[in-house]
Amino acid sequence: MPVLRAANRDDAKALAHLAESTFRDTFAASNSTANMDAHCLASYGEALQAREIADTSMRTFVAEHDGDLAAYAQLRFGPAPACVRADHPGEILRLYVHRDWHGRGLAQRLMDTCLAALRDHGADVVWLGVWEHNPRAIAFYRKFDFTEVGDHVFPVGDDPQRDIVMMRILRSSEPNDQVLKREVGAHHA
Repeated sequence: MPVLRAANRDDAKALAHLAESTFRDTFAASNSTANMDAHCLASYGEALQAREIADTSMRTFVAEHDGDLAAYAQLRFGPAPACVRADHPGEILRLYVHRDWHGRGLAQRLMDTCLAALRDHGADVVWLGVWEHNPRAIAFYRKFDFTEVGDHVFPVGDDPQRDIVMMRILRSSEPNDQVLKREVGAHHA
């Protein structure tokens, strides 16, 4: 099973490749090649991933197996859409698992790690955007008690797509508080 850990600057190249490949695997069939290329050019790349890993308003986690990245998640701290009511919101910006690892429990472990890291950072609410035409992801988030609270536009190239905004309240006493310490350590990247 892959080891979950905080990303470091040495992960930037592999993370850029994983991020683009998982996005394409998930959404290429539903989008034009031109829009996919434009989105990937603007959203992924080694330099961009290195900046995101170093950004103190974000946390990036990776799952590594035999030297290869199998999954990743990125958290962002800061303002949330108006539909998200929180004093200290945290966002799950990205959570992707390579197709070879689907159905093996890695997404659940990664989500537990994200929730623990958000609580550790002091977030009282976690929110995310998920494409309205991605029922598998929506069902996954509902398993973790996320509920729909609104929507926003997520541009893929020149196509303004509708993302459902989902959120859940975080409680500091949840049983998976030790996940972060066990999986990736309690230090900040």
